[in-house]
Amino acid sequence: MQFFTNLEPCLIGMEACGSSHYWARELSKLGHDVRLIPANYVKPYVKRGKSDANDAEAICEAVTRPTMRFVAPKSGEQQAVLFLHRARDLIVRQRTQLSNMLRSLLAEFGVIIPQGTGTAVKYAKGVLEGEKPALPEFAIDVLSQLSHQLVAMHLRFRWYEMRMRLHSKLDKRVMLLRTIPGVGPVTASAIVATVGDAKQFKNGRQFAAWIGLTPLNLSSGGKERLGGSRKWATVTSDVFW
Repeated sequence: MQFFTNLEPCLIGMEACGSSHYWARELSKLGHDVRLIPANYVKPYVKRGKSDANDAEAICEAVTRPTMRFVAPKSGEQQAVLFLHRARDLIVRQRTQLSNMLRSLLAEFGVIIPQGTGTAVKYAKGVLEGEKPALPEFAIDVLSQLSHQLVAMHLRFRWYEMRMRLHSKLDKRVMLLRTIPGVGPVTASAIVATVGDAKQFKNGRQFAAWIGLTPLNLSSGGKERLGGSRKWATVTSDVFW
C-alpha cells in the first residue's frame, strides 16, 4: 500500500478475483482509477506461460483496450449483503444434505419420511420430544444427534431469513424490485447487492446477458445457431432460476 500511496494517481488494472473489490476501494481512496477485469477477459492477452510477470503484462494490455468491459467495484455494504446470501446458501445446502441423510438412514429400517425439508425437520423435532422409532439403541443415539443438528440448523436458517427480510424492508431499491410479480425478498436483495449501480447497463438486454439469461451464441459460417441459456456461475444463481 505504501507504494501506491507514493504513486501519482494513475490507471490501475486488476483481475476481478478474491479480495479485488476491497483493494479497488482502498486504491480508489488514494485517487487512482481502478478497473477490475474478469479473468476470462484477461486470458486472451497472455502471450506465454502463466507467471506473475506475464499476467501483469496481459492485464496491462487488457485494461487499455477501448472495448474492454469491466467489473464495477462493490461497496462494503454490497459485500456485507452478499456475505449474508452466501451464508444462507451454505445453511440451505447443509440442511438439505442432513435431511436427505436422515431420510435415507431411516429408510434402511423401514421408517419412511415424506419428501421435503419441512417434513424432515418436523420428524426431527418429534424425535427430540420423545417420539422415537423402534430402532437399536445405538441407532437411536445417532438419530438423536442428527435430529439435534437438523433442528439447530433449521433455526439458523430462520435467523438468516429474518435478517434478509429485515434488509429488504430497509432498502428502497429492494422494495421497488419486490413490486415485480414473482420477485421475492431473496431475489431482490441478491440483485441489488450484486449489481449495485444498474446504470452500468445501457438497457435491460445487457443486464440479461450479464446474468446469463441469454442463449450462448454458437453461430459460424453464416449459420446462426443459439445454444442453451447460461446459468450465472455465482452463489446467487439459484435465486434467478
